Amino acid sequence: MRILASLNDLFETIRSVLPLAIILVLFQLIVLKKPLRNTREFVIGILLCVFGLHFFLKGVFMSLHPLADSVGGNLVVLKHKWSIIAAVFAIGYCGTLVEPALKTLALEVEEVSIGAIPHKTLIHAVAIGFGIGMGIGIYKILNNISYAKVIIPLLLLILTLIFFTPDEFISIAMDSASATTGPVNIPINMAIAIGLAKMLENVDPLAYGFGIIGLTSTGAVISVLILGILTKL
Repeated sequence: MRILASLNDLFETIRSVLPLAIILVLFQLIVLKKPLRNTREFVIGILLCVFGLHFFLKGVFMSLHPLADSVGGNLVVLKHKWSIIAAVFAIGYCGTLVEPALKTLALEVEEVSIGAIPHKTLIHAVAIGFGIGMGIGIYKILNNISYAKVIIPLLLLILTLIFFTPDEFISIAMDSASATTGPVNIPINMAIAIGLAKMLENVDPLAYGFGIIGLTSTGAVISVLILGILTKL
């Protein structure tokens, strides 16, 4: 049964990757009428992509996801709320540093900006914002605060910062927020938030455990906008 389950998971990964690859190949050959540069390398790359993604996701849901759920549930043993917030900030910050999508984006930004925006600077700025957003989300859960009361002031802050931020950083901020929602951060941070919400009295995990990813993305946007203002100054 385990073998069949593993094969089924692998098939699901293939169903996710292969249609996209086929669409791109057909578009390249039929619409653009351009040949594939290296067919052998392309096929090997697709196989590596399928198996790499399969084993990565399998590893995340076998190890990091249940561990994060356990950590979230046990955060209540910490005596002070601010110590819980500091802990989740550190987890969010470190998790963002290893997010592959963010690293790819940061390298592209550094290349296009001809080194004016170093990739490490952007990654750490996004990680700080993500960690702060994670802390705000956990603060919301601990104090049973509705989502609207938290997200509306943050959105107003973003709209205010946009007027003072260089245009290029506004675009980068939006993409940075999306880049943080990758295969590392989402399982870990969502599991922590839901695990914590399940352990608190008078807290509905469905109403308060979710929404944490949106807040972390909002924090990432704010941090990059501030980085743009500081660069301008």
